[in-house]
Order: sequence, then C-alpha cells, then structure tokens
Amino acid sequence: MNDVEDLTGEGFDARCELMLDVALQTLRSDPDLKLCEGLRLIEATRTAISRLAPKSMDLFEHRVMPRMKSTLMERFGLGEWPTAGVN
Repeated sequence: MNDVEDLTGEGFDARCELMLDVALQTLRSDPDLKLCEGLRLIEATRTAISRLAPKSMDLFEHRVMPRMKSTLMERFGLGEWPTAGVN
C-alpha cells in the first residue's frame, strides 16, 4: 500500500490516486520546487479533485490536504501555513 492508499482508502478512483501520488511525491522530493510552486500545486490538486471526484472532497480536505500541507511545511521549515496569496 502506498502513501495515497494509506490516506484515501477506497474514496478515490485510479486517476485521482495517481494525481495525488504524483503531487505528494513532487512536494516531498522535487529538488527544484519553490514554496510558491508547492502552494499552487496543492491548490491545483484540490481544484482537480473537486472536478473529478466532487463527492470525495470531504475525504480530500480531512485526510489528504493536511498531509500535503505538512509535507510542504516540513520541507520549507514553516511553523505555520502561509496565509498570503500565492504569486
């Protein structure tokens, strides 16, 4: 079982799971990722899930989004989630 399956269980289809897996891997290990790009990636993933699997948004918001945020915060040494707009 991979990270995404640990987070989502049966809530997403294969397309969504692949997208979530790629997004989490990018947040975790892309050597060129900038903070603003990570923030945009999280928002773009949220938007895509809302379109592809609108019934799974609660699952995304409560299980996946916190993991994505903590991954990005840890990577960039943030103590709290940025509230300013993304450039």
